[in-house]
Amino acid sequence: MVNDIRIGIIGGSGLYQMQGLTEIEEVEVETPFGRASDTYRIGTLEGSRVAFLARHNRHHVISPSELNFRANIYGFKKLGVEWILSASAVGSLRKKLRPLDIVLPDQFFDRTKTRISTFFGNGIVAHVSFADPICGQLADLIQQSGEAVSVHIKRGGTYVCMEGPQFSTKAESQTYRSWDMDLIGMTNLQEAKLAREAEICYTTIALVTDYDCWHPDHDAVTVSEVIENLKKNSENAQKIIRATVARLPMDRTCKCRDALQHAIMTDLKKAPAETVKKLDVILKKYLPTA
Repeated sequence: MVNDIRIGIIGGSGLYQMQGLTEIEEVEVETPFGRASDTYRIGTLEGSRVAFLARHNRHHVISPSELNFRANIYGFKKLGVEWILSASAVGSLRKKLRPLDIVLPDQFFDRTKTRISTFFGNGIVAHVSFADPICGQLADLIQQSGEAVSVHIKRGGTYVCMEGPQFSTKAESQTYRSWDMDLIGMTNLQEAKLAREAEICYTTIALVTDYDCWHPDHDAVTVSEVIENLKKNSENAQKIIRATVARLPMDRTCKCRDALQHAIMTDLKKAPAETVKKLDVILKKYLPTA
């Protein structure tokens, strides 16, 4: 079994493979939550062993609401991952965030309706801090890496996570703008929540493909233009990811690594054995010793 892979990469729409990945091994990781989106592609990138996962499957056959977020993140945790770089296509809700921009949002707003976004329940209660939903230490490193490869990255902003798979109505888009939202997508919030529960550092690399439907020129944008923007953005995202991986691993001084330390409300000695076993990969360092 492959383990102790400390760096994870999630590729979103248009980023189904990682350029420069060598010595590749396809690994299917068993999880108590079912199957991940795809097999994990374990390989060497910039001298480090990494795990790459195509969020929607490499053939793009899984819609946002069908994603098994728990299996995806649990699989990374089981492999030993401590950092996840998550690339994701987004729409822009601000004129200043233009197509082809790359943004590191630092907040999320949840507009999803049907998704499970916690590992806990069934006899174990935990409430992790989520005021700052991305890892600032990892975001700093990603921004520095972008500068090193001459790819400008914009920092900050709120990503509103909608259910989908349909895009917004104009009324919804204008409402999000009135709420000071900056970007809109369908996937990253659940990943961020689950990564925090798994004590994994997580940051979204948001790839702006187009303006959302609020923009007066929105109807003039063609699907082919969006795909072309996605292709160009994915190339830059790969440059940033490779440069970031080259700077990892690093000492984790962030709060992500100990997110569960004061979050578990249940006495694990009295928790259902079945649930404890199910979450053993996540709870390992907090389980009572004999």
